[in-house]
Amino acid sequence: MSTRENTGAAAPTIRGRADLLAVFENGCKPKAEWRIGTEHEKFVYRLSDHSAPAYDAPGGIRDVLKHMEAFGWKPIYEKDNVIALKGDDGNVSLEPAGQLELSGAPLDSLHDTCAETGRHLQQAKEVGAELGLGFLGLGMWPDKSREELPVMPKGRYGIMRRYMPTVGALGLDMMLRTCTIQTNLDYSSEADMVKKFRVSLALQPLGTALFANSPFTDGKPNGYLSYRSHIWTDTDPDRTGMLPFVFEDGFGFERWAEYMLDVPMYFAVRGDDYVDLAGKSFRDFMDGRLAELPGERPTADDWNDHLSTAFPEVRLKSFMEMRGADGGPWGRICALPALWVGLLYDQTSLDACADLIRDWTIDDLAIMRNDVPQHGLKTRAPINGRQGTLRDVGNEVLKIAEAGLVARRRLNTMGDNEAGFLAPLFEIVESGMTPADRLLEAYHGRWNGDVSKVYEEESF
Repeated sequence: MSTRENTGAAAPTIRGRADLLAVFENGCKPKAEWRIGTEHEKFVYRLSDHSAPAYDAPGGIRDVLKHMEAFGWKPIYEKDNVIALKGDDGNVSLEPAGQLELSGAPLDSLHDTCAETGRHLQQAKEVGAELGLGFLGLGMWPDKSREELPVMPKGRYGIMRRYMPTVGALGLDMMLRTCTIQTNLDYSSEADMVKKFRVSLALQPLGTALFANSPFTDGKPNGYLSYRSHIWTDTDPDRTGMLPFVFEDGFGFERWAEYMLDVPMYFAVRGDDYVDLAGKSFRDFMDGRLAELPGERPTADDWNDHLSTAFPEVRLKSFMEMRGADGGPWGRICALPALWVGLLYDQTSLDACADLIRDWTIDDLAIMRNDVPQHGLKTRAPINGRQGTLRDVGNEVLKIAEAGLVARRRLNTMGDNEAGFLAPLFEIVESGMTPADRLLEAYHGRWNGDVSKVYEEESF
């Protein structure tokens, strides 16, 4: 989740609708300036007993951050607690139960992205070796209950933990027990954003299937391939889902702003404090009618904070976020941005994807979204005028993505283009086995029902 740094600078007050839309309009960039941002989370555990370390325990999460400063990272504080780091490779931040996240810098190529990922993981492993910690690449804790997990000292998390149980049964599981990989991409215009949003939202179920990697809960199979994805279906209906309005005529920046104005608030930051505004209306805030902040109207920072509190499969800020994938190992961290860059950053590929989904209905999308957590690549999906599966869609989409990456002609020093980063996904589609399928095969086979073996095989 987003890390708020208090710089002390006063942000301008939101005066009207134009100020709300300016965030999205200012995100428009010429193609030469499009960049790739990659975020990836991982679970931190003690090598001695696989427990999740607390923030302030010896060798705990705070010590992880302090030790990482040796690599040039600068601390970000919330009151007296270091809760993130900033540096040339972006930000290192904490998810609610101590999941460690790299929010990477905006980079020109997937070669740069993969190098950045490699640097971060090497640093994490060095720190882990010093502190007796390991890092696990899965979509959900395989063996931890909510009660076994620590809570990080970030103000927004306290507000969310109180509010989540009032709107859904699984929101605390989302916060405490899941990890994801995410890709952030640019757009050139409102029309370009709309096309990319529709394509990427329609194809998020495929992304979920390809990266499905959370088949265990409380030490045993949970009946899903991506339980992390299932969790989002019962987290908060006001800020999640497939968003049918995205596919309606007239969708654009203004319609997204209307949606966000309807999303209930979580908080506003004033100085070093988070003001609990959970369930309140941003529209009332704009009219100065919040009892907690009497007479105050929101600033640009408040609006940007609020934009980070909706959790659909694709999210718009001053860039677009692809949010449908489970966490996983190093190779698949690089594969996720490769998929979306190949599909969205080449016009021919984007047009081909738009044509592929042209006849998909809202009902088709709902079926795929609802079924993919349990069925993965076997999920029913329309393909070229017939009923097929997401595996069939994956065969088509990966070829489109590969062609898009080849056309980009971003070469490394060896003369290789970016298409090689798709290799793990081609293997998944060709085999029909999601990462979760392979974990379940191991659980029922060589692991003899011992889920703790996952720490040996899926750690970084």
